[in-house]
Amino acid sequence: MFASPESEKLMHAAISAVLTELSPLDLSRWQFGITTVYHFLFVPLTIGMVFLVAILQTAWYRTQNEKFLKLTKLFGKIFLINFAIGVVTGIVQEFQFGMNWSDYSRFVGDIFGAPLAMEGLLAFFFEATFIGLWIFGWDRLSKGLHLATIWMTALGVVLSAYFILAANSFMQNPVGFEINEAKNRAELVDIGAVLTNIVALNQFPHTITASFMFAGAVMVGISAYHLKRNQQVAAMGTSLKLGLWTVIVGGLGTVLSGDGLGLAMVQTQPMKMAAAEALYNTAAPASFSIFTWGTPDGKSELFSVRIPNLLSFLSTHTLDGKVEGLNDLQAQYVAAYGPGDYMPVIWITYWAFRWMIGLGMLSILIAAVGLVLTRKNNFALPKWAWNIAIWASPIPVLAISLGWLFTEMGRQPWLVFKLMKTSAGVSPGINGVDVLISLIAFTLVYAVLAVIEMRLLLAAAQAGIEEPKKTESADHLAVAY
Repeated sequence: MFASPESEKLMHAAISAVLTELSPLDLSRWQFGITTVYHFLFVPLTIGMVFLVAILQTAWYRTQNEKFLKLTKLFGKIFLINFAIGVVTGIVQEFQFGMNWSDYSRFVGDIFGAPLAMEGLLAFFFEATFIGLWIFGWDRLSKGLHLATIWMTALGVVLSAYFILAANSFMQNPVGFEINEAKNRAELVDIGAVLTNIVALNQFPHTITASFMFAGAVMVGISAYHLKRNQQVAAMGTSLKLGLWTVIVGGLGTVLSGDGLGLAMVQTQPMKMAAAEALYNTAAPASFSIFTWGTPDGKSELFSVRIPNLLSFLSTHTLDGKVEGLNDLQAQYVAAYGPGDYMPVIWITYWAFRWMIGLGMLSILIAAVGLVLTRKNNFALPKWAWNIAIWASPIPVLAISLGWLFTEMGRQPWLVFKLMKTSAGVSPGINGVDVLISLIAFTLVYAVLAVIEMRLLLAAAQAGIEEPKKTESADHLAVAY
């Protein structure tokens, strides 16, 4: 029943061997991926919800209808809870640049740091200041000035998003730099080029409109929860309609901006587009793959279901445009950058791209059906209809997360496209055990934060509209709302 000394030695030796073989690169990628995806769960809700709160408060300012004030305060709580958790989870990412990716930070820090500094010193400071004024200014500022603070907060939020996307876009399409051969690093020569990167200009509206979809879906879910119980019908019916329209308008904007982002991707990262379609050989015209089955080595196609000419139209806006294939691009990259496998993991990019599109379209469809079912303010729907609305709330954020998975995995094996491979960016002084410990620690901490976040959000959502007590002081009201 008990292990012998010899077997214990063998077990310890086996464990030591496994720990020794742990790859700092793979574990660092897992850690950054987990923390990034987790953090980004809060980002789109923050972006979209702050605008919805501003719209509701504007409606109250213009109409003086108390239901808009109550909705402003309800969804303002949702925004503030989400914003606070998002700030906490985002800080960890910045530390990882120095701890796990020091070679990357050294190579591109002069460029990557510029938009991030603008985000921290300008945009985040801007939004944090006006959030404070909005929280504590209910009884201290005039209605018009107080309304301006939430719109200024929204402006700060989108500025933050743009600067961060500009930094990420440099990794997708490096511009505005020159290589310092003596120091072996990229140095900034044109901040304007970095901020007007074609990828950033197209990625920004795509991200913002997708964020509206998620915020609208959350508003729909909360409203449906109360309408299902026939609670606060007048106010919740209004927020339901606003949420449904937000999902549809945001969804259409995501589709249109996605078209522009696709054209930019073909121009700057043709391998990513080829991976998205599992297009192994260059084609003109090129068909769009509904389903593709490839060989185990990912080098060729065995079976596929395709729509003729559609990929050419999406990639070039012509029906017979040429789209380069994976094998031809691989040969070009070998000739330009030396031996190596320059293809991303095809099955991940292929299916992430499709699930992203499919879930996004599903959200739009559910919202459109919701508008039809609730026309003429008919909220006497069966419980199953309300349940669909409630459970459909996270669908847009799943689509967004898959979109980022596609964006980052489709760039591999490059950390900075054509300049630095991912394997060259990891910190040289770390080992697998160190990263594994921090990976486990961060994951556990994030799990705790997830529980706290969900409990706070569910409590605020289930409480619904709360009537402010007349006897409460202005300070108490400011904190409560």
